[in-house]
This record gives sequence, structure tokens and C-alpha cells, in this order.
Amino acid sequence: MNSKVIVKRPDFKAICLELRNVQTIAFDTEFVAEHTFKPQLCLLQVATENHLLAFDPLALGDISQFWELLAEGEHETIVHAGREEMNFCADAVGAYPKRLIDVQIASGLVGSEYPAGYSTLTNKLLGVQTGKGETRTDWRKRPLSNAQIDYALDDVRYLQPIRGVLERKLEGLNRQEWLDEEMRGWLQELEEARSRQRWRRVSGSGGLPPRTLAIIRELWDWREKEAERRDWPARRVLRDDLIVEIAKRRVTDPKHVLAVRGMERSHLNRAADDLVQCVERALALPEMDLPTSQRQENSPQLTMLGQFLSSALNSICRQAQVATSMVGNPTDVRDLVAHRLSKRRSSTPPPRLTQGWRADVVGNLLDDLLSGKVTIRISDPSSEQPLVFEPFADGAP
Repeated sequence: MNSKVIVKRPDFKAICLELRNVQTIAFDTEFVAEHTFKPQLCLLQVATENHLLAFDPLALGDISQFWELLAEGEHETIVHAGREEMNFCADAVGAYPKRLIDVQIASGLVGSEYPAGYSTLTNKLLGVQTGKGETRTDWRKRPLSNAQIDYALDDVRYLQPIRGVLERKLEGLNRQEWLDEEMRGWLQELEEARSRQRWRRVSGSGGLPPRTLAIIRELWDWREKEAERRDWPARRVLRDDLIVEIAKRRVTDPKHVLAVRGMERSHLNRAADDLVQCVERALALPEMDLPTSQRQENSPQLTMLGQFLSSALNSICRQAQVATSMVGNPTDVRDLVAHRLSKRRSSTPPPRLTQGWRADVVGNLLDDLLSGKVTIRISDPSSEQPLVFEPFADGAP
């Protein structure tokens, strides 16, 4: 398969017409995210049955024609860790590919580590070593060398073969429906993350009281608008730790804002009045409009049961040949335990481990452990699977 770099619009349009007739499109991107509000797309790599291509968006300009065919076609789209690729697609045409497969997710469903890097998958599944020589490339710079192009194309060259190996493994374990379910959920989570405010992800905001969280929300909103206006990364405008510190102090005097260590940059000096207004708006909110604190229950029973069942989770996942980190984490286990111990189940959303294939693999078994229907014992301490899960005889000890 010959590779080709597309830099002229007539070639780009002709290739896009050809791509409308293919069965699969594997693609990846090279982008730079450190300098702008949104990541800057610098290269788009595509592999099909007969194509190995690199589109140069910096030379081509508008490439929405590609994103349209990607979202509209009936082909299968293959990516690896494709969150940013899906963001590029959604930003361009407001939609996602209809039949999307992320091989990183698929590998987690057949026992591989999750999240597994691309080079890990090529090596483990195909026996191929991919190069790492261009990991620090500034993809904005032109011209790109042959070595840089080859490195970028390697990121899509093996996606279809990886997909083929994983497809056979999924069929052997009867887990194709798991992958379909996981991809639907993954895209839904991605869309929710794009549409909702993400201020709760400010580092250091966990467990703070509602009024302080309201200030953080106002400061985060100001930062997003200012970052978009300047086309800067948001944290370059105002770091998370500064947002939290201003919120904790609840300062309403520009001089006190500027007294916070780290506020010495000139653009922040000029923004002191804006930041004070954010604090004042949050302080003036009625109680009913304050965000809720997400402080978690921390009872001794919840802590003990969470730790115990997290160990059980690892054992269950190994036996089921699925990556533990794909199924859930200690927080998911605590959520399940808290839900089962809560008297207000109907008013809280069901835990992740009680939904879909996760319930079949671990959720129902953890439920049985909590209810005393199943016990755990150690069979062989030197075994790879030392824990054995056994039902009580006749439902009683």
C-alpha cells in the first residue's frame, strides 16, 4: 500500500469522494494543545483497504468534507484512544461516526491491560515494534520530514489488523455486544462532557462547601471565556490552584486578589476587578442556586467494605478475562456499597457496576457477597487465582 501526503485541495476533494465507498476508515491525528484554547489540528492520517494517507490541514485549510463523510458514511471507523479525534469531528460537523470502534476499549474487554498504548497493542497483538522517535515533534512546523510522516502513518497503518485480531477474540468470548454497549456509553459520556460545564474538574475543589464551589464555578466560567477570547489554554489564563485559593479566601477587594501568590502576571493584574466581580456574584447567590457539595460518605463500614470488595473485583476480572480498570475502580465499588447501604436508593442514580455487562461480570456477584449469599475463601495461596467464590449451602451459613 503506497502512502501519500495530501496538500492540494483538488487532491483532497477527489480522495474524499473515493473514501465514501470504502468499508473501513482507520484514522488518527497529530495536534498541538499547549498553545491554544482548543487543540490545533496539524495532521490527519487515514488508512483504508487501499489507502494510506496524510492530510495536511495547515496547507488544505477547511477539511470539513472529510469530517462529513466520516460521520455520514456506513463504513466502520477505527481509532485508538480517539477522544480528541471525536472532538475534532464533533466541532466540525456536530456528529460522530455511526459505526465507531476504539481498539483501546476493545482490548480491555478481552483481558488486555487498559488503557493500553498503541505500541503495546501492535507489539502484543501483531508482534510489530513501532517507532517512538518523533514523540516530541512540533507538528505545526513545516516542512515535515519523511521520518515524521512515516511515524505519523504508523499510527494508522496497523489499526485495521489490530481490529481484526480483537474482533476474533471478542467473538470467541461472545463479547461483541459488550463492545457495542461500551462504545455507545463512551460516546454518550463524551457528548455530556462537551455539553456540560466542567468546573467540577478544577483540581482541589473536591469536598469544598457549596458557597466556595459557587465561587469556583464563576471563576471557571470567566476563565473559559477569557481563554477563548485570547485563544490561550485555559490554565495559562488562571491556574486551578489560584481559582481554589481565591474561592477559599472569598476576597472582594482587588488588592487582596493580587496578594495571592502566583497572581503576578500582567494579564491577571488587569483582571483583578473581573475576578472580584466573580466572587461577589457567587456570594450574592441564594442558597437554592448553590451547587451541591460532592463530599462522599466515609463511614468505617463503607471504607472497610470498599477495600475488601476492591480486592474481590480484581480477582473476578482476572477470572473473567477482562481488564479490571475497564470494569471499574475503587470509587465505583464504594458507589455500589453506598447504594446498597442507602435507604434512598430510588432517589439516587444506579451505580455503574449494576449496569449492562458490568452487572453480569461483577455487579451481581458483589451484590451476593454483600447480601451473604456468596462467600470468599482462599483455595491455593500460590495460585494465580487464590480466591474462590462459593454460594452458601441452601442459602445459609
